[in-house]
Amino acid sequence: MQRTFGIIKPDAVAAGHTGAILAIIEKAGFRIAGLKMTRLSRAQAEAFYEVHKARPFYASLVNFMTEGPVVVMVLERENAIQQWRDTMGATNPANAAEGTIRKLFAQSIERNAVHGSDAPETAAVEIPFFFPGAELL
Repeated sequence: MQRTFGIIKPDAVAAGHTGAILAIIEKAGFRIAGLKMTRLSRAQAEAFYEVHKARPFYASLVNFMTEGPVVVMVLERENAIQQWRDTMGATNPANAAEGTIRKLFAQSIERNAVHGSDAPETAAVEIPFFFPGAELL
């Protein structure tokens, strides 16, 4: 089994898509090992997305991720990282496959409904950022 990290972003939460996204996750065979709704502070968003600090979209990403509640989660299954990325769909919803979360719920490349770890090393940093080990089941 492998674990990965995911976020249902403020756009999808505000639009009322949290339940539908969780249903897709479960239908895709993931076990939810951790789940909570939170609101990121500016400091948390800046720290979480620090890897993108030099990128031109960093400031708007931090603003977006702090505009409302998010749902953070740890997902588990065989090949979880790649399976979650496949379930999310392409970052740009215009390029996402039919039936993927981003094709169904994303508004744009920036307001794209969900986040997911892109590698085991990333998941190893992102999971404990939100979930101390004792919180995971």
